[in-house]
Amino acid sequence: MPDDVSDDVACFAYINPLTATLMVDRFCGPGVREVVVTAAGSAIGRHLAELLTARGITPVGIVRGTSGRGVADASRWRAVIATNEPGWRERLRAAVGPRGADVTFDCVGGAVGGDAFALTAGDGAFVHYGLLSGTPLPAACFAGGGGARVELFRLRDTVQKDGGRHLPALFAPVFDNLRRGRLHTAVGPRIGLGELADHLKGPTTGRRPGKILIDPQR
Repeated sequence: MPDDVSDDVACFAYINPLTATLMVDRFCGPGVREVVVTAAGSAIGRHLAELLTARGITPVGIVRGTSGRGVADASRWRAVIATNEPGWRERLRAAVGPRGADVTFDCVGGAVGGDAFALTAGDGAFVHYGLLSGTPLPAACFAGGGGARVELFRLRDTVQKDGGRHLPALFAPVFDNLRRGRLHTAVGPRIGLGELADHLKGPTTGRRPGKILIDPQR
């Protein structure tokens, strides 16, 4: 970890920023224009939008429509579609066009993932990297028959493939983006290690928004 990256930034530099960086580099090469991101209001959804707009790609986001939550910066999205609203599939189809998305980044799975898969171009990539719904993708997504190819992305497969010797090279673009003010994660409550159990048992309402930062020095 470079000395010029603060602890508050460094502690969130690994999973989401590295995953987003690797996926965009791997799947969004020249020619990719139409991109869909599920769970667009999540931290990694924000990271994907930042990296995509830096490449001149304005993605379409899918969110649950939970009250009080949405995308952090609407200007980075061509459209944000809530799945709790009637007709959302038709709006998604209109947003990506008749050909479908070149790339879909999905960390939801289940029915929403299946619907997003159906609107991914036949020669496109459906990148599945999480399962927030707790429900697997429909079996039809893996049946072939002219649909998009499913790419199962797991960060650990990349990180552990050579014992970590390539990690400095993998992290270099992440650190560069962090220095530029990109890929940051909002820090919410800062909790000492001894306070953590009580904090997790306490009420969630009224808390400072953002990720919990566990500070062993407190």
